Amino acid sequence: MKRVFITGFTGFVGSHLADHLLAEGGYTIYGLHRWRSRLENVSHILNRVTLVEGDVTDSRAMVELVADIKPDLIFHLAAQSFVPASWKGPDATLTTNVRGQINLFEAVLAAGRPCRIQVAGSSEEYGLVRPGEVPITEENALRPLSPYAVSKVTQDLLAFQYCQSYPRLDVVRTRGFNHTGPRRGDVFVCSNFAKQIVEIEKGLRPPLLQVGNLEATRDFSDVRDIVRGYLLALQKGRRAEVYNLCTGVDRRIGDILDELIQLAGVDVEIQQDPARLRPSDVPTLRGSAAKFRADTGWEPQIPFRQTLGDLLDYWRERLAGPEAAS
Repeated sequence: MKRVFITGFTGFVGSHLADHLLAEGGYTIYGLHRWRSRLENVSHILNRVTLVEGDVTDSRAMVELVADIKPDLIFHLAAQSFVPASWKGPDATLTTNVRGQINLFEAVLAAGRPCRIQVAGSSEEYGLVRPGEVPITEENALRPLSPYAVSKVTQDLLAFQYCQSYPRLDVVRTRGFNHTGPRRGDVFVCSNFAKQIVEIEKGLRPPLLQVGNLEATRDFSDVRDIVRGYLLALQKGRRAEVYNLCTGVDRRIGDILDELIQLAGVDVEIQQDPARLRPSDVPTLRGSAAKFRADTGWEPQIPFRQTLGDLLDYWRERLAGPEAAS
């Protein structure tokens, strides 16, 4: 049984990764959580994993945890991952994302045993992408447009630097493009739309849907495809390499909203909320996963319409019952 350590275990992606590893079999899972972390995303598997309490920003705790767990694989997912929050708290975003990764690397070096680490980067690292620069490959320039994106670029380059400086550190870097699906927090665009639509379905709000920028285009994957990719990255990815995980298809945010409305069959009025607009926004993100496909054989499998339908069903379940009105 391989010993797996997941930082950010209780989050959206961490919970789906744990589901995938348990379905695959052959893994003993240790999930990092902070004492204040909510556990609803992982409540269905708590009897099949080992929860370990700690914080990636606590260097001493990370050294002790890695020494105790003796992981064969680490998936480093813990991060402040909401782009708008990074403008309100840039220092906290950089501290969590950058210091947290340094602490993890130093803990692995201190443990002195073989271990593969996946560092979850983001397509936001590419930032300002010019019209002639799509589809985005791993060779594209990095022009981050938010404090969050700067933090992910820093994580990415730190991983490369540590691999060059310490030959025994074995890291694979991934740049995941947008992904969504069940359990996605309602501050993220697809999930926010889905939640509002279900609230309208259930009569919990008037048929007025609040939106931000509908003109941006994004390359969306299903989270369940993304976590398959994360495991393949550590099974077949090359040390120190960076890989895009994406579908190669970009969708206009407004078109995604239209599809959700069509799936739900509701009549709504759409209103732009200025508070939902970012100080600077990436107009287009469409990637190429050709490099990752060549090295691992990964392909997205879940149709995006199914992803959106599953997201609506998730919110229907969450908002079911009299407690939803409170």
